Amino acid sequence: MYGLIGRMTAQPGKRDELLSILTESSDAMPGCLSYIIALDPANDDAIWITEVWDSEASHKASLSLPAVQAAIGKARPLIAGFDNRTETKPVSGYGLAGKR
Repeated sequence: MYGLIGRMTAQPGKRDELLSILTESSDAMPGCLSYIIALDPANDDAIWITEVWDSEASHKASLSLPAVQAAIGKARPLIAGFDNRTETKPVSGYGLAGKR
């Protein structure tokens, strides 16, 4: 398995709009086992995204999907930056047993 955890910061006051775009585009991604978006309680403009994929190749392939490309185009102007990006190797956890 392949995992990513990262923090994305929205332009001031645009977090909810960014959340909406990310939520709409996060289904129907082949190989995606989990895609969690969480609010950062310490920063009103930041969100954390935690992803689990069956492989790194599936993650890379998802970036070419038309729905993901459209979401990137809509979201880009709302994003102020990224930080704390970490790759992981998930091994187990609640929710992973029911792989899609």
